[in-house]
Amino acid sequence: MLEELTLRGLKVDSQVPVSLVYKNKVLEKEYKLDLIVEDEIIVELKAVETLLPIFEVQLLTYLRLMDKSLGLVLNFNEVLLKNGIRRVINGYN
Repeated sequence: MLEELTLRGLKVDSQVPVSLVYKNKVLEKEYKLDLIVEDEIIVELKAVETLLPIFEVQLLTYLRLMDKSLGLVLNFNEVLLKNGIRRVINGYN
């Protein structure tokens, strides 16, 4: 997937580290984003039986930490990939 996106001219970074800051202190725990496309869209990759709400909450947390607006959760454990795509928008009520 990463290679396909870069072949199409998109800038893609994988396993991007994200630090967690709490009360102006950087915590030791570091998270890693699966993909970030064009420095704008965070993509969380899964291969699970069912997409649980916690995966969308996880992505929303990443969006907030990185101050980004849009993310996608992709579940590759689907017959049709379009059935395994969830869009998450930061700041949308």
